[in-house]
Amino acid sequence: MDRAAAAPPVSVNTINPKVLKCQYAVRGAIVSHAQRLQQELQTSQGSLPFDEILYCNIGNPQSLGQQPITFFREVLALCDHPALLGKSNIDALFSKDAIGRAQKILDLIPGRATGAYSHSQGIKGLRDAIAAGIAIRDGFPANADDIFLTDGASPGVHMMMQLLIRSENDGILCPIPQYPLYSASIALHGGSLVPYYLDEATGWGLEISDVKKQLEDARSKGITVRALVVINPGNPTGQVLAEENQKKIVEFCKNEGLVLLADEVYQENVYVDNKKFNSFKKIARSMGYGEEDLSLVSFQSISKGYHGECGKRGGYMEVTGFSAEVREQFYKVASVNLCSNISGQIIASLVMNPPKVGDESYKSFIAEKNGILSSLARRAKALEDAFNSLEGVTCNKAEGAMYLFPRLHLPQKAIDAAKVVIAAPDALYAHRLLDATGIVVVPGSGFGQVPGTWHVRCTILPQEDKIPAIISRLKAFHEAFMDEFRD
Repeated sequence: MDRAAAAPPVSVNTINPKVLKCQYAVRGAIVSHAQRLQQELQTSQGSLPFDEILYCNIGNPQSLGQQPITFFREVLALCDHPALLGKSNIDALFSKDAIGRAQKILDLIPGRATGAYSHSQGIKGLRDAIAAGIAIRDGFPANADDIFLTDGASPGVHMMMQLLIRSENDGILCPIPQYPLYSASIALHGGSLVPYYLDEATGWGLEISDVKKQLEDARSKGITVRALVVINPGNPTGQVLAEENQKKIVEFCKNEGLVLLADEVYQENVYVDNKKFNSFKKIARSMGYGEEDLSLVSFQSISKGYHGECGKRGGYMEVTGFSAEVREQFYKVASVNLCSNISGQIIASLVMNPPKVGDESYKSFIAEKNGILSSLARRAKALEDAFNSLEGVTCNKAEGAMYLFPRLHLPQKAIDAAKVVIAAPDALYAHRLLDATGIVVVPGSGFGQVPGTWHVRCTILPQEDKIPAIISRLKAFHEAFMDEFRD
């Protein structure tokens, strides 16, 4: 056969259709366009009306100038290069408690080799440390055997979807708006996303009556709903659930026989005095529910919080309320990937067991942590006020997480213009904002939203000294955009 005339071995018509169905807006078309503009800035300075691209599309703190936590990096450096521990001037370079912690961690690693594979669930001693940290946080026991260390929270989510979804007749209840990891993972594994809408008018409230209605509707269509996803604090919506609301969610999952998938990666990011983070495991145990009552998977990551170690790829899932036979299948799937990376495992253990009162690094650690979190709270307030000052824009308070999700009340002319270029109106807005200012936001249509409403997601992560310039650029663009499309 003439190869030139033959069809290529792979085309968009012959790849897995589940891959075609999968979408991930956080790194979608807007970001690809931003990367092209960045190349243009590098090759021909002055060619664009701005001098840098500001990536407000993704929760990637260190890419926008946030500094890593000193204690975490000291320990990691010593673990990765243990020869430093033998240097005579080591005490002048590293804090005593970082040296002690590194020695302790190295003793937990077979052969003290951070470049070797570990147990597929993660290094046992590090899982012990994480379980101890969970127990201190919640006031209830935790077991290292329930911990699966992962390369960030995302692989844990993928693993759970892989285990739960058997066909398109299996559904997962997800909040709308949602972090598109969930819709993407459900699509890749061939399941059905069953949406429940958060109420923007009540600060993105989660109403159990609405979730129950969506569950019953899905079941009436022949869908077996396997699990409920709850993101707390919310992404992209930034709300922090009240304890009473959480109790209702736990009760609902118990009564309906649903696995509760609790995305708790923003647990350190709470910016309001009248709310605090409570893990779903703590809530369930405080209600008297044990392993036999509720199947619960909690996800945590080193990428968020005050640490922002996205590139180190670390996190874990805590898996409770499953039989020994099912747990064996969890382990089997984890073992296919051999193990998560060791640097991420080490930082995950430090996140859940940071310096304590009396440790040499405690004061500097607390100063760094509180400095980052208080600055994030100020940035969230400044951007929230800025969005609310814009014509036709309303923005709920960011109680937690790293994002604002303002609603755009766009003129009909803008909506019509979007139809002409076959784009969602908020995608048109985001594209034009990028071209005019270099600011990258994600269209709300990538997260899901009530039909007929339009939003963008904007991170609060640019460094504080850049926020005023971002706000002034945003205001100038928005005024020009509204003037252009005014009805």
